[in-house]
Amino acid sequence: MAHVAEKKHERSCLADALPATNGADNLTELIQSLPVEKRLLLPPAGSQRRQYRGYWFPEWHLSALAAVRDHFEPKPTDMFLVSCPKSGTTWLKSLAFATVHRDVHPPSSREHPLLHKNPHGCVEFIHAIYRQPVDVARGIVEAYPSPRIFGTHFPLSLLPEHISGDGSGCRIVYICRDPKDVVISWWWFMRTYVPNPEQLQFEEVFDLFCEGRTGAGPYWLHALEHWEESRRRPDKVLFLKYEELLRDPHGNLRRLAEFLGCPFSEAEEKAGVMDAILELCSLDKLKKLEVNQSGNKLKDGPVMNHSFFRKGVSGDWINTMTPEMAARLDAIVQQALQGTGFGFGISTQQ
Repeated sequence: MAHVAEKKHERSCLADALPATNGADNLTELIQSLPVEKRLLLPPAGSQRRQYRGYWFPEWHLSALAAVRDHFEPKPTDMFLVSCPKSGTTWLKSLAFATVHRDVHPPSSREHPLLHKNPHGCVEFIHAIYRQPVDVARGIVEAYPSPRIFGTHFPLSLLPEHISGDGSGCRIVYICRDPKDVVISWWWFMRTYVPNPEQLQFEEVFDLFCEGRTGAGPYWLHALEHWEESRRRPDKVLFLKYEELLRDPHGNLRRLAEFLGCPFSEAEEKAGVMDAILELCSLDKLKKLEVNQSGNKLKDGPVMNHSFFRKGVSGDWINTMTPEMAARLDAIVQQALQGTGFGFGISTQQ
């Protein structure tokens, strides 16, 4: 019990070292004084990462977060899909968009937006929207189809209180994945847009991930925060695991629809609406679409649409990671989560 208390104390000390409320500081002025990580400076423009309230983000993400705090006005019907990068974000965006908007866009329609637009274009990241000038961002947000669905890699503790707080009507869906698969996917993703992919060594990416210094890391604390909040407020935060979604797509899609306030009727299930959504949003379907084989997610950005589609499986880490590396990462995660009651449920021996 003493060790558990120590773990909780460590996490509380990390939070206590920073302002108590997520809107209490002037983030724009604070950014340049935050701890910096300059290893693996990647496009766009080699953006270095800064540590803010325990999490590491590219500087431009933090600038966008400051704009979100100052200018974004949520609606009670807004939905936020939260994740660390490479945790099943693209799949979750597709499923949520197709489910919530199925009355307007039947999943069997040949004109469905997901057939002509990348999932990250159908459900945009809130930080990507507010990376742009405020008047441009405001126009995008105001034109969003209702109910609005946004993506974000920011944990609840960094989001404005009017999005994440008890008094907010916003619903939050979180998805996590085996950290070993996440770091593999992260490495392959970066290789698709760096100038010299062969020079991007997996060992360097792996070390940074283990240190918690990749985008939105430490990964395990990011997931823990949302798992704890889902237990405290199950009506406002839904916690999903990528592996469970793979094992039982119908059951988890049903959970997602119910949580988002648009459950499937018995008639819809009999008519195969769920099957049609799962087919539309399947990796095999999406990766073969012309829009996802060409073009880039952000105008003039380095990330191409095809970068978001690789294998979409569980356990692929075993084809790249040595047993020693897997054991090291598992040990780091287990130590960080000890006494919390949360675990990813994936063993090194998978």
